[in-house]
Amino acid sequence: MTAQADNPVLSPDQAGADRKRVHNVALARRRRQFLLNIAIRVVSLICVLGLWEVLGARVDQSLFTTPSKIAVAGVQMIWSGELWTYLAPSLVVLAIGLTLAAIIGVLVGLLLARFWVLDVALGVYITFLYSIPSVALVPLIVLWAGFETSAKVIILFMFAFFPMVINTYQGVKNVDSKLLEVGRSFRCSEWQLWKNIVLPGALPFIVTGLRLALGRGLIGMVLADLYTAISGIGYLIVRTASTYQVDKMFVPIVVLGLLGVTLTALLRFIEIRVAPWTKAGNQD
Repeated sequence: MTAQADNPVLSPDQAGADRKRVHNVALARRRRQFLLNIAIRVVSLICVLGLWEVLGARVDQSLFTTPSKIAVAGVQMIWSGELWTYLAPSLVVLAIGLTLAAIIGVLVGLLLARFWVLDVALGVYITFLYSIPSVALVPLIVLWAGFETSAKVIILFMFAFFPMVINTYQGVKNVDSKLLEVGRSFRCSEWQLWKNIVLPGALPFIVTGLRLALGRGLIGMVLADLYTAISGIGYLIVRTASTYQVDKMFVPIVVLGLLGVTLTALLRFIEIRVAPWTKAGNQD
């Protein structure tokens, strides 16, 4: 007599129920992890702000301040419109400069990585310019472009361009050559290789480049305001510091930090939607 199989075959309804149960367990686990992350961050923020409030109250108020006074000053500056008056021009510069740096940086990085002739011919210039401290070129840019918005855009572009080029270049170079060989064996065109293999493989590096470019772009934005000293949030920091309004000076600094955190989270959200396979390696 033949032996019966130990594991019975599941019916379609039973298999569907098992898949649904596994999905619900995984969803509940992700929800618990998300809530735990939120709780940890809230507790950490409360501890940091509490410690800052206690220690800041013991320091000379002409040199330092407390979170409560920064909050009061922030509300006053928002209500009067002063904060937005200085923040709006800087946001325009950030949007234009970062967009140009992202588009041109990605294109240059892709071309250098895919065509060795361009890499040999132009790669040394990218390395040369990246090795020069960007701050050293700011006075020269102001001298050439003046004190208007164009100079600020050029400065911000210079700060944000190189992270985009370098990360895009490394992303393309890290694409598995075996995948490219498989694509060519199936007679994929160059465009199909880029669309289905190169760009998806390089996308996490490109998004990382965007994050780095964002941080450096914020630095370039403030630095441009400091050198031009006409408008922008950097000028607001200088003006309030020179008049010893420390609580007002911290308001644009906090705004810049919140802006960086918000834009970074937005980039992470876009990355998960465009490249969901990167979500497993990050638990933001």
